[in-house]
Amino acid sequence: MIEVLNIVDIKTMEKSKYLFKIYYIGKSKFFGSQRQSNFLTIEDCILKALMKKKYIHNIKLSGFEAASRTDRLVSARGAYFTCILEKEPVLMEINSALPYDIGIWAYTKVPLDFSSRYNAILRHYIYLVPKPLSHLQNISSINIEIMHKACRALEGRHDFINFSKRSKNEVNTKRDMESVKLSIEGDFLIFQFKSKGFLRQQVRRMVKKILELGIGEILYNDFIQLLDPLKIFSYQPADPRGLILWDIIYEEKVKLSEDLRSKGRMESFFLKNKESFNFKHQLFSLLQHHDFRE
Repeated sequence: MIEVLNIVDIKTMEKSKYLFKIYYIGKSKFFGSQRQSNFLTIEDCILKALMKKKYIHNIKLSGFEAASRTDRLVSARGAYFTCILEKEPVLMEINSALPYDIGIWAYTKVPLDFSSRYNAILRHYIYLVPKPLSHLQNISSINIEIMHKACRALEGRHDFINFSKRSKNEVNTKRDMESVKLSIEGDFLIFQFKSKGFLRQQVRRMVKKILELGIGEILYNDFIQLLDPLKIFSYQPADPRGLILWDIIYEEKVKLSEDLRSKGRMESFFLKNKESFNFKHQLFSLLQHHDFRE
């Protein structure tokens, strides 16, 4: 019996844990990032690829852990996960078993007790408002300054229960918001949120109320009351298609190595889709506005 245990110990020591950086596009075919029974998710695709290429043979023994969970239609440029592998990873080999909507583009070896979730010191989300600013201004005047004021009010430590999807399992709803920024890029509003951790739907609900404030649907005092945990508010979050998990920051000693071919695969995919959507935008603009009759 002792000999068997020693063999198991040796095999465990041979395995190594890795931290991976991935991107994915939140298409409707994916039912969010977290594994769910009978539904296709981002994690399902990654685990199937690792199994197919023989990096893992048993999911439960792989110690797979995602750093953050995202809802359906939410995208990521810098999501992370850890996993114990049975051989040194070759990213393009793993990517060859993934759809182009998903890709691993950087990694590093970490200690076996490292947690992609709990060792994270900062999470960075970006929200691109799906409707162009010019379209919003045609519907209603927008007070950008009061939106900046609301962003500043969210910074610091607050109870964000009214900016989250309520859950009986969530005991502590206080979070420290390091920064909340609003900028205008071209014809679009872009929000940036940085914090060590977020509640479920927190970013989308903050965006929803800041936008309502900006177009005058609520007053500034109404917005501030949302920070009062003794009051209960019910409303739907902003469109998930605008949300991007941009990056997660770890201690300086955790240095990831970018794989050039894998990063090129990612950038090529982004460029191809950008060109496709630019063409579609021009096509529908012509159909809507132009008259070529002589």
